[in-house]
Amino acid sequence: MKIAIVKLSALGDIVHAMVALQFIKQHLPHAQIDWLVEERFAEILRHNPDINAILTVNLKALKRNKSAIFTEIARVKTYAQQDYDLVIDAQGLLKSAITASLLGKKRAGFDRSSSRESLAAWFYQTTVQCSYTANSIDRNAHVIAEPLGFHITPEQIIAKQAFLYFKAPDVAPEPFLIAGQTTVLYVIGSTWPSRNYPKEQVLAVIEALQCHSLILWGSVEEHETAEWLAAHSRYATCLPALDLNSVKALIAQVDLVIGNDTGPTHMAWGLNRPSITLFGPTPVSRIYQTERNKALKSSSIVNPYKLNKQDFSIADIQPEAITRLAQTLLLA
Repeated sequence: MKIAIVKLSALGDIVHAMVALQFIKQHLPHAQIDWLVEERFAEILRHNPDINAILTVNLKALKRNKSAIFTEIARVKTYAQQDYDLVIDAQGLLKSAITASLLGKKRAGFDRSSSRESLAAWFYQTTVQCSYTANSIDRNAHVIAEPLGFHITPEQIIAKQAFLYFKAPDVAPEPFLIAGQTTVLYVIGSTWPSRNYPKEQVLAVIEALQCHSLILWGSVEEHETAEWLAAHSRYATCLPALDLNSVKALIAQVDLVIGNDTGPTHMAWGLNRPSITLFGPTPVSRIYQTERNKALKSSSIVNPYKLNKQDFSIADIQPEAITRLAQTLLLA
């Protein structure tokens, strides 16, 4: 059976959907599984033994160059020559549904009541019901597994095998790790300022834990914050720029990841590494909390249908609460 999964973005959402791969292979061991993704996120999928081919598009470029749509359509039509038995749109947006329609004739995705963009459901022959407010990982598992005739339980997800893989990285993590010392990785950035834990409070956590602390960044502004933290704490080290492969390799070796609701923090869950995810304007239902993966949420009420980018309540999470939880995870 030839299956194509459409999950274009974002990084954390792709990680949450990837958990389904190992269970597809358990039920359909000979299935060919290809994955269509925005090319800037393709590295997160690479080296996974359950993926046969990574198919890339660059739909984000259309915002700058509308005429590029013809190139992207032609590219997807080339992929469609694989003649897929089923195309599963795990995104539930109009752009992903239209892309799926170019990729194959038989398509599955969320029904009208389960998608943020209900019109997407018109493009599927098979629809799956799962509340938009449900846990994001459960939603991904549900929309991928149900059209294939099986169900993935929460117990299976909790007992999952790590599913992010990497090659020898261009920037080896070993120089940033100190033998015999506990290492905590801090993920300080995200797509919105209101999702970011204030740097002064990150510093307070670093100083309280007194562990070897690595600061991950991905933009000019984040780099400035990382350097500020390194300048204000003898425990903190500002990492160099890392590609996704190197980030995977590093997370696989640290003792704990503390970060905002963003892709690299969720990668810790995909690698079965301990983590604390901090939530302000986004719903805590985006993740699974397990013995090793915990969350702290501000007291603000989140409407998952309309997130408030002006909700800076993440700052209400006290550094002492993060420190206590981190110490518990590091002692486990």
